[in-house]
Amino acid sequence: MIQRIKWIDRKFEFNQPLGMFPLVIERLRGTPIRLSHYTSNLPKSLLTKKEDNAWSIQEHVGHLIDLEELHKGRIDDFLAGKAILRAADMQNKKTHEANHNQAEINGLLKKFASIRAKYIERLEALDDKILATTAIHPRLNIPMRPIDMALFTAEHDDQHMATIHSLLSK
Repeated sequence: MIQRIKWIDRKFEFNQPLGMFPLVIERLRGTPIRLSHYTSNLPKSLLTKKEDNAWSIQEHVGHLIDLEELHKGRIDDFLAGKAILRAADMQNKKTHEANHNQAEINGLLKKFASIRAKYIERLEALDDKILATTAIHPRLNIPMRPIDMALFTAEHDDQHMATIHSLLSK
């Protein structure tokens, strides 16, 4: 099987036309549904199983919840006209400290669906001027527009979805 590229090693070129924005939004809308499809009927023992000190399936779900605050903040950065978007915590301190394995999966899924809907609502409320603005992504050090941020979020979602699917296949 082809070795998947680690998230931190991925390179991005943001060149989608703004007309792709509705399609990217649809990808974001689909993540809560796919998460629920993969996880809602699994036993807690499988959801919380950890291998090689890596995150469990449930911790991956929790991590996606934890990052929604960053996405919200980056929308605020675009609206404020900031030159550089706020940085992510690359140590994932929030996820490591959250103890997501103690939660119930359906509660996590409901929370993710709710906060993701708010993120999408905020993205869709951006006017054409803001949608065309750029700011520097702090880790990638390249300009990004809101559509690019949304695509980056969708790609990050898929990175975790692929990991969850891999954990289910073991």
